[in-house]
Amino acid sequence: MNLEPMQKAAVLIEALPYIQRFNRKIVVVKYGGSAMVDEELKKKVIQDVVLLKLVGFKPIIVHGGGKEISRWVGKVGMEARFKNGLRVTDEPTMEIAEMVLNKVNKSLVQLVSELGINAVGISGKDGMMLKCHKKYAGGEDIGFVGDVEEVNPKIIYDLLEKDFLPIICPIAYDDHFQSYNINADDAACAIARAVKAEKLAFLTDVEGVYRDFEDKDSLISEMEVEEAQEFVDSGSLGGGMLPKLQNCIDAIKNGVSRVHILDGRIPHCLLLEIFTDKGIGTAIYNSKEVRGIIMADETRILQGGTGSV
Repeated sequence: MNLEPMQKAAVLIEALPYIQRFNRKIVVVKYGGSAMVDEELKKKVIQDVVLLKLVGFKPIIVHGGGKEISRWVGKVGMEARFKNGLRVTDEPTMEIAEMVLNKVNKSLVQLVSELGINAVGISGKDGMMLKCHKKYAGGEDIGFVGDVEEVNPKIIYDLLEKDFLPIICPIAYDDHFQSYNINADDAACAIARAVKAEKLAFLTDVEGVYRDFEDKDSLISEMEVEEAQEFVDSGSLGGGMLPKLQNCIDAIKNGVSRVHILDGRIPHCLLLEIFTDKGIGTAIYNSKEVRGIIMADETRILQGGTGSV
């Protein structure tokens, strides 16, 4: 797409209030879905995160690797099994999961490093960052799957202070130092709460939240947290969106300013959502009053004022 010089300038000016407002603020990006298995999409996601860092944000990547884990489970002649959307993780599967997640982690570190940014790949076990307990699926034992119990963010703060980009894979310890696989959405939500992130962005395989999933024109651009809770309570959400939306609600109620659900299959979805007025996914806010303050600040900045940030 070829833009005229004035169009390019307009794009940059549209981004200005967002760059100013979120300068030095922490943004947690939960990276997963198809954007992790398509090499071109992967590069574009990493480019987005690197750009966020270069314009003054403090990004943190929390990644999954479910599709890659399933591929390796199949490679060794085992069958991937799930209960209520959670992977049944026996001891051999846990070994594969930890191996694959660490491999994915270092591949993301390499991509960031190739763009000239210092990244450090860690798991929830490093610095005792993630402490967990055993999770059950409808009362059933599903093996080494954990629920985050506590987050110690010291290692994250140390890395951010030294200007590193933390890339975190969701493996945690319990009280007995047994390793557990943690759902990456849950881990990202818990980490965002612990570091009081300004933004939490979920990269998914859907465009966002729909009023009616069958009607693609019903995408909700913005939601108050109360409306999001009504959606959850209504029972109308299916698939993986229900726990994802509940994670969004929990994050906002625990101090995260706003949460975004984005289609990671769209190239540069992070930039389009964060740096444009309309955005492309669903943004969930604490209240309309908060959004009104933000819009007023952005208007003042565009008019040459200084906003309240």
